[in-house]
Amino acid sequence: MNKDLVSKLNKYLANIAVMYVKTHNLHWNVVGKNFKAVHEYLESIYDDLAESFDAVAEALKMHGEQPVASLAGYLELATVKEIPSEEICSCKAFEIVKADLAELKAQGEAICAACDAGDLSDVVAVVEEDLGKFTKAIWFITATLK
Repeated sequence: MNKDLVSKLNKYLANIAVMYVKTHNLHWNVVGKNFKAVHEYLESIYDDLAESFDAVAEALKMHGEQPVASLAGYLELATVKEIPSEEICSCKAFEIVKADLAELKAQGEAICAACDAGDLSDVVAVVEEDLGKFTKAIWFITATLK
């Protein structure tokens, strides 16, 4: 695995980690219309992120690479940004999650394209599973926001 791909995967891992915590923040602090449904849906998002988080780190390890594994490391690499811990309306919470999922999706697509050069079908499989989840969640959120 080349250094550029390792870097991309670690940045992706960092963004998943930050979004995992950020989605908990939104889950705990969401208010407003359809509170219960939004609260529960946000939980499903962070549950999926937890699975992705572990799978990406393990993909790096299986190829003899070191995944970033500290909060400081995640915050240094992540482009997904934290938000304050405060009440947030359900529509705004969904807009934030949708934007972050779109960012992760774009990163995942770039990782899959970078894997085409080598025998990395296992890495592609991990990321493609994420892409399917991200695409479906973006669709659900977009439909909810209409």
